[in-house]
Amino acid sequence: MAFAQAKRYTEEDYYNLPEDIRAELIEGNLIYNQAAPSRIHQTILGELYTVIHNHIKLKGGICRVYPAPFAVKLRENGNTIVEPDISVICDRSKLTERGCTGAPDWIIEIVSPGNPSHDYIFKLNLYADAGVREYWIVDPARQSVFVYYLEQGSFHVEAYTFHDRIKANIYGDLYIDFAELEI
Repeated sequence: MAFAQAKRYTEEDYYNLPEDIRAELIEGNLIYNQAAPSRIHQTILGELYTVIHNHIKLKGGICRVYPAPFAVKLRENGNTIVEPDISVICDRSKLTERGCTGAPDWIIEIVSPGNPSHDYIFKLNLYADAGVREYWIVDPARQSVFVYYLEQGSFHVEAYTFHDRIKANIYGDLYIDFAELEI
């Protein structure tokens, strides 16, 4: 007896979704983002984007910062496309008309209350395997920030609160003071 197999979606399927549908393609599976982000989620995203963007611009840096929705194809095979809340890409050859191909240098995810394990476990492993140099998990409910920094093939982690001043490891001189953000 033959068993039905789940459909494996492709990069083409992902890019053919209607514009009003937000989803990620994870190892050939479409994962739909059903709920709209909360006000606090969007406030944090806006504050972090502004600080990072202004720092890069002030320093004349080559990196580019993109808020969601922004497609990041983690691998050339095209079966994993994510939309991190914030992506920082320093190798501009990775940028395409559709987004980014390859691992961004820095990704920030803001935890949604309905599915925290997605960011804490699943995406942590996904980003580590892809070679993301720095990954921040910002959790509004816990007012915490976990900073993972890839060093010699493994992530090192530091835990912070919304009262701390946090160094961005991919830059020598960028600190984000969460106490000063208008959250």
